[in-house]
This record gives sequence, C-alpha cells and structure tokens, in this order.
Amino acid sequence: MTVIEIDRIAMADESDELTLDRMFQALEKMPVPEGIKVEIVGGNIFMSPQRQVHWEITLDIIEQLRTTYPRKRLASDVRIDFPGYLNGFCADVAALSDESVKDAKGRWRYQDVEFIGEVISKRTAVNDYGLKKAIYATAEVPVYLIADPYTGRCHVYTEPKEGEYTEERTSAFGKEIDLSTTVVGLTLKTNEFPRD
Repeated sequence: MTVIEIDRIAMADESDELTLDRMFQALEKMPVPEGIKVEIVGGNIFMSPQRQVHWEITLDIIEQLRTTYPRKRLASDVRIDFPGYLNGFCADVAALSDESVKDAKGRWRYQDVEFIGEVISKRTAVNDYGLKKAIYATAEVPVYLIADPYTGRCHVYTEPKEGEYTEERTSAFGKEIDLSTTVVGLTLKTNEFPRD
C-alpha cells in the first residue's frame, strides 16, 4: 500500500476547493503501475496491488451475482462517489438496482447501490472494516460483504440505520451465505474462496 498526499495548492487552479474530480485527474497523470487499485477514502489516497487470490474471490462473487444481476448492473473497481468528505471508492464488487442511472458525469450513483463486496488487502483492511463500512451504512447500501482471505471468513452487514449496520453475520469460507431475504436474492457459496 502507498499513501499519497496531493499538495492542495498545486491542485487549486480556479478555486481553493479540493474535489474528488481534481484528485482523480491528478492521479491519472501520475505513473501508477498496472495492477494497482487506487481509492480515495476520507480525502486520503490509497494504492494497493491486486493479488491473484483477491481476483479469484472477486470473480467468484461476480459470477454468482450474475444469476440475479445483468452484467450492466455490476461493477468492479469502478469509481462511485459516496457521502462525506472526499470518498471516491472503487469497490471490488458493486451491484446496482434495476432503476439505476448514471449521473451527469457518467458515473453510477451511490443511491442505486444494492450490494458492495470488498475483498480484504492487508494494509487497507482498516478502511474496509472501519471508515468504508460506516460510509456504506450512511449511504444506506443494503448489503455489505467483506471477504477476508487472511482469516478465511466473510462478514455480512445489513439493515443500515443512522450510519451503522444493525445486523452482522460472520461465516467461515466454505459455508453458504444466505442473502435470499435481502435485495440480492441469492445464496452465496464460498467453498471456492481461496485463502491467502
């Protein structure tokens, strides 16, 4: 993981306001190596390398979601801006509602997100379990799944209320996760999730 601070003065072309668009534009000009995921969490830039285990779990989740979501309503590592101070997340998996529409800039709106799946990376796990979880709850994302290949466990958070998830379930890799009573409407199999 690399944390980069962008000089606010250098970014202030027309005003002093730091925005997600300006931060991402500056990142696009930087020599970020292939295979590096970049997110902005609370105004901080996080970069983490993608690993094969990470990809296998992400793809497994996407393949299972395809039974209830058309391809055009699924996203992986695609920027979605969330409420709060400078939160531009690129979730490992996002599933969007039937009514989802892109905003004026051509990006998915957080209001249309029904499911987020994050696969833990060691150095950014604190974001997934902490600030990002709180922001997803504030945004009222109905289902938030964390797959942790280091512990071999999945954590499912549902029923967001007042910035917190009121329901949490934990299960070991290999067990099924019943999401049939949620908007996702399926049972997620984890028997092929690899450990790291």
